[in-house]
Amino acid sequence: MPKSNLTEIWVYLAASPLLGLSITLAAYQLAYGIYRWGKGHPLLNPVAIAVGLLIGLLSLTKTSYFTYFEGAQFVHFLLGPATVSLAIPLYKQLAKLRRLWLPVTLALVVGISAAALSAIATAALLGATPQTLLSLAPKSVTAPVAMGITEKVGGLPSLTAVLVVMTGIIGATLGTPIFRWLGIRDDSVRGIAMGITSHGIGTARAFQISGEMGAFSGLGMALSAFVSAALLPWLLRMLNLGA
Repeated sequence: MPKSNLTEIWVYLAASPLLGLSITLAAYQLAYGIYRWGKGHPLLNPVAIAVGLLIGLLSLTKTSYFTYFEGAQFVHFLLGPATVSLAIPLYKQLAKLRRLWLPVTLALVVGISAAALSAIATAALLGATPQTLLSLAPKSVTAPVAMGITEKVGGLPSLTAVLVVMTGIIGATLGTPIFRWLGIRDDSVRGIAMGITSHGIGTARAFQISGEMGAFSGLGMALSAFVSAALLPWLLRMLNLGA
């Protein structure tokens, strides 16, 4: 394509809300290409690479987040339908889910409690403020629910959003090597663990491995959001934290 045409396209996009949407899709496409080039290596997580590319581009061009989000909010809107669509592969695993309801329930309570308590204890030992501890507690829950929990208990929702994304990226990157190291090969077990600890980003990674793992990861993510909203405020009050 001639250079003049590329310049015209950039001038047009820079002056329209489509800029945020275009660079988001381009960054993810490039990141996914790198991920495929690396033959699906977990350290080449496309979400992490795309986030890094976008941060670098916005910093270099001095583009404000508000300007970027004017176009990127369309991607944000699609998160809702994408989450609901997880019900389809989950429905296909309904018979197995009925057999596993008790271990799934126990895994939810233990997983949510361990994720929150370990993060709070580590941050407290490092001298974090009470408000930071409250923001850290729901880091493994999907972002909209995590921010709601943080706001309710008196933390900082914006800090929680950052921590949720970081948790998802780390879980999606390290989850499969840890499962392999522990000798865990059952996709339903790996999926539940990924969904509880790494929410949507981990679920996307789980679907890259198998449909069954992705379905159970989506289940873990959805149930974790529901249980965390009820469990975490109570748990924080037991620790004399939160409103």
